[in-house]
Amino acid sequence: MKNSNNKFEYNFFTIKSLLNRGAAILLLAIIFVSNASAYVCKYKEDYYKLYHIHYAQTSDDCIENIYWLEKAVEAPFANPLYAMAKIEDEEHWEKYRYLFMMHLNLKLLEQHLRLGRIYDKETAYFYDAPWKDEYLRNLEKAKTFYEAGYYYWQEAQLWAEKASTTNFNFLWITDLQNWEDERYKIVTGELDYKKTLDRELARVNKVIDTYVAMDSKNY
Repeated sequence: MKNSNNKFEYNFFTIKSLLNRGAAILLLAIIFVSNASAYVCKYKEDYYKLYHIHYAQTSDDCIENIYWLEKAVEAPFANPLYAMAKIEDEEHWEKYRYLFMMHLNLKLLEQHLRLGRIYDKETAYFYDAPWKDEYLRNLEKAKTFYEAGYYYWQEAQLWAEKASTTNFNFLWITDLQNWEDERYKIVTGELDYKKTLDRELARVNKVIDTYVAMDSKNY
């Protein structure tokens, strides 16, 4: 179903190499998936249930969520009997799959935005000069996370369009109304993460340029 020819070469392991953190999370995840007797992950629905939002999300929390979401993207769907919504016929099943893929990619995009904002610095102050190298390293990480978001946004748009074709007119997955709302906002342009990513990257590049131009005379 998924066209991955132009996939942005960026995954959980790339994030880990950039952050040099979260090894324990990956180890625990592998142990959990491999050895858990009460709950074995196999399908998209299983992995998605492990995704969760913390009140104060750290970089490790984001990495963990990205890991589970990426696993969900790659996993097969469960039988319609075990779907996250009532599936009445083949058309409902088809739209459910499109909505699910759309939603997964939206959540992956949002987690990358959260990661970027953890390492971002909105403004470069003249007195930051002694620490500019550290700020520049973090800003490059933020920039990479924001850039990765474009791929997930394109994927979310693709699946939203598939879930909005004429054969789905007057067919709604009412058990997943929030996903239907996301689909509607994407196809109508009410939700446009490209604008958000463009804005964040333009600002980050400006802050980077300011830091690069700094020297000891700035403070």
